[in-house]
Amino acid sequence: MSDLLVNAKREPLQASFSDEANPLGLDGIEFIEYATPKPQALGQVLEMMGFKPVARHRSREVLLYRQGGLNIVVNANPVDAKGAAHGGEAPTISAIALRVRDARAAFNFVRERGAWEVPTKAEVMELNIPAIHGAGGSRIYFVDRYKEFSIYDVDFIPIPSVDQRPAPTAGLHFFGVVQYIGPERSYDWMEFYSALFGMQIIPDEQRFGIMPKGKLLRSPSLSPDASFMLQLIEPEINVLDADERLQRIGLGVPDVLEAVRALRQLGVEFVETQAAHTESRGAITKTYLGSVVFELVQSARSGS
Repeated sequence: MSDLLVNAKREPLQASFSDEANPLGLDGIEFIEYATPKPQALGQVLEMMGFKPVARHRSREVLLYRQGGLNIVVNANPVDAKGAAHGGEAPTISAIALRVRDARAAFNFVRERGAWEVPTKAEVMELNIPAIHGAGGSRIYFVDRYKEFSIYDVDFIPIPSVDQRPAPTAGLHFFGVVQYIGPERSYDWMEFYSALFGMQIIPDEQRFGIMPKGKLLRSPSLSPDASFMLQLIEPEINVLDADERLQRIGLGVPDVLEAVRALRQLGVEFVETQAAHTESRGAITKTYLGSVVFELVQSARSGS
C-alpha cells in the first residue's frame, strides 16, 4: 500500500455512491490554481496564452482567468503565495479542482481511504470547498457546482464589461497535468490515484505529445469528453531537483501547428531544440517567470 495514504485498510466501493470504474463520480477539471507573489506578471503570461481576467474573489487577492472551458485561478493571497513558493517568487501550481457528482461524498470517500484532509475555513458569503493534500503541498479540491450554478457565482464578482465566456484560442482545453515525483515513487503515486480516484494506468507504448517520459494515468469521467491525463515523472539519475510538485499544465488542441501559430501571434515563444520541438503531435512553451510552462498536445476534443 502506498505510504501516501494514512489508512492502509481498503474498504469496498460504495455501490450506492458510484460505480467501481468511477468511484468519485469524476467529471473533469474545474480549475487549476497558481499561487504567486507577483500576480500581474503571471497575468501577462496567461493573457499571452489567450486567457482573459473575468472575475475577482470577494474577499481575497484572487483573480479568475478563463477561455472556453478553461479556468485558471491566480492566488496572490500573501499566506498562500508565500507558502506555495517556498520562499521564492516563481509561481507554483498550488491546487487542482476536480468536478465530481457530490463534493462531500467524494471527500468522505477519499478521506476514509487514507487521504489527508486540508482544513478549510470559508468567510462570510463564501463556499467551503472540501480538499485533500496533493503533491508538494498542493491541494486537490472537490467541486460539484459546475453547471448552471457554479462556485464562481458565490465566491467571485464579475469584472464589469468583460465577456464572462471568452472563446478558446485554437480550441484549447484541459488535457492533463504533469507531476514531478521523487525517485522510485511511481508506484506510490499510481496507487494513490488509482485507489482514490479510479485512474487507469496507460500502457507505456501509448504516449501523447512530444514529452513522453514517465507514467501516464487517465481519469474516469461522467461526460465523454471530460477525462484528463496525469503524467508522473521521476527525476533523471544524478538530478538534484527531486522536489515533488505539479510542474505544468497540458492543453489539448485539435491542430497543434495552428495553435502554435495563433499563440505566437499573441507573443508566446516555443522551445525549438533537437530534443524538443514543435510537431503535429505536440509542442511546449518556453519557461516563463522561472516556472510557468504550458504543453500542447494534439487532442480532437473542442475547447468550448
